[in-house]
Parts: sequence; C-alpha cells; structure tokens
Amino acid sequence: MNKKLIISDLSLIYGDKNKILSNVNFDLKESEIGCILGPSGCGKTSLLRAIAGFENIISGTILKDGVCISNSLENTSVQDRKMGMVFQDYALFPNMNVKSNIAFGLNNKSKKDKEARVNYLLDLVNLGQYKDKYPHELSGGEQQRVALVRALATSPEILLLDEPFSNIDADIKEDLVSDVRDLLKELSITSIVVTHDQYEAFNIADKIVIMNDGKVEQVGNAYNIYHKPVNKFVADFVGLGIFLPITQNKNGKLKTPLGILEDSKLKKGFTKFENLEMLLRPDDVIHNDESKTKAVVIEKQFRGAEFLYKLLYKNKYPLLCYAPSHHNHKIGESIGIELDIEHYVIFEKS
Repeated sequence: MNKKLIISDLSLIYGDKNKILSNVNFDLKESEIGCILGPSGCGKTSLLRAIAGFENIISGTILKDGVCISNSLENTSVQDRKMGMVFQDYALFPNMNVKSNIAFGLNNKSKKDKEARVNYLLDLVNLGQYKDKYPHELSGGEQQRVALVRALATSPEILLLDEPFSNIDADIKEDLVSDVRDLLKELSITSIVVTHDQYEAFNIADKIVIMNDGKVEQVGNAYNIYHKPVNKFVADFVGLGIFLPITQNKNGKLKTPLGILEDSKLKKGFTKFENLEMLLRPDDVIHNDESKTKAVVIEKQFRGAEFLYKLLYKNKYPLLCYAPSHHNHKIGESIGIELDIEHYVIFEKS
C-alpha cells in the first residue's frame, strides 16, 4: 500500500532560537489512523500545525502522495493541502445552526448538492434530527460529532484532529472514540489524532507516534508500544510498571529478586550486566492464593471489575498486580503471586 503521508527529518523553531521539533520521522499509509501521543508541551500540536500548513518548518520534508508540500524553502498553502481539521474546542460558529456549520465550506456546491451532502454527513453520525439546533443546545459529544463531519464536508484527503476528546465526559468517551474510529475506517480516510491520553491512542490508532521534548521516541502499534517499549521514557509514560534490578549469579545466569530469567526470553545485545533493570507491568504479576511466593499489600485501588494492588516483596521491592475485584485483600495482608511474562523488557539503568 502506498504511503499517503511521509514526515522526514522535520524540525521547527519558534522565534529565533526556541526549537520545538527536532528530526521528526514517521509515515502513514492510505486509510491508516495515526496518533501523536505524548505529555503536555512535547510538540504534538506544533507537529499537527506543521502538517496542516500553519507553521513553516526549518528543515526536513512533508510529502503527501509523494509530492512535497513542505520543506525549508516552500510551504503549500493550507487550503491547497486538501486536509480537514477538528480543533480541540470544536470552533463551531455559535450564530449558525448545525446544518449551516457543516455547509460552511461548501460554497462551490449548488443548494441541492449542499443540502444532500449535509444530510448524508448528519446521517453518518445519527444527528439528522439536530440539524436546526445551535451549538449551545448540543451536548459535548454532539458538538464533537458536528465538528467532525464539518471537517469531512469538503472530502479532505487527510483529517487532522487536535485533542478531539479532551472535553468529553468520561462516561461517553470510550464509546465516542470507538464510533469515530469506525467512521474514519468506513470512509477510508487517512487521519492523525493528537492526544495525551494513552487509552484514547490505544483505542483509535493503527500507528502511534510517541513524542517527548520535540522528538519521536518510538513509532509502532499499541501492542508493541505497551509490551516492547524501546526506552525507559516510553515504558514509564505508557501504562503502569515498576523496575526490578537485575544481577548475575555465579553460573552466569541473570536474575531478579523474583528469580532467574529464562535465556529464551532474553533479547541479545547486552555485553555487561551490572547496570540492568527489568520492567514489570501489573499484568506480568499474577495473583495466585496457592503460590508459595508472597508479597504484602501496601496500597489498593478499586477499579470495578478488578483491584490494582501495590505490593511489597521481601520488604524491599515494590510490585503492581491486577486481581479480580472479588479478591478483596486488606492492607498489610500477605498474598500469593507468580510471574507470567511472555518476554523480558530490560534497560540499562539511567
């Protein structure tokens, strides 16, 4: 499948010296949904604005369908990029009703074609009955849907969404994220979503770009980002986890406080072993009342279907563990645990 968008060695500076983005690289295929994920201030929105054409880059290139639309010498205009954008605050016109908001960019169409396009888009998001309402009469989720289809009205080739779910109530957010993904897939539109919420990224994206301090740390799908982080920043930022020290026994085997590591699960490339530590996710530590390995409950969080337990092993090593919520253990209680690790994630100590 051809690459729809290719970002190569992109750098961006605000003012004279303030470098916001440095050597950013990633690409998206036709119909792929990408997500730029990172903490506040890492450059996510600046990158999205550069892709949209609102910012001039100082080096690198942006290619769309193999054609350069940005480099240090030229910058294709925003309107000529054939991209749609959904802003964080939705930017709906308060003095226009829903159908007028959606039709705003359709001035080149006849009244009949314009009305047909608006009705089609409203039906896609089940808002046909709201076409005569004004933004202030809609819920946050309804406003978000209107902003989305307004951006789709002109049939953009790429859709850009800047923190589109940040103002949505938690009780409807998960369903809305899934609905938006389904819609983007139904329309086969290449899209980029900016978010600081890893669970939004996991639920909507085919490809995730992890950013920190203006640089790309890792690009991959949700599974690899979570289970195979390339460095400690990604491991810390995505998901929960703790790090256990690794030592080498007299037989040359690597071990943690919880036992010897299996050679078959060790990745190659380490030449010295005195400064290593291993990532343990809560799903790597299984609660088993029959296990002889015990740890003490020092904190717990009720999460509905499960508890997240913070444990202390040998009065020294913290662990995290999920357990079904009917396993309701008290603080200070000793519980049985065992490891269930598919592959080891090991880093050098920083």
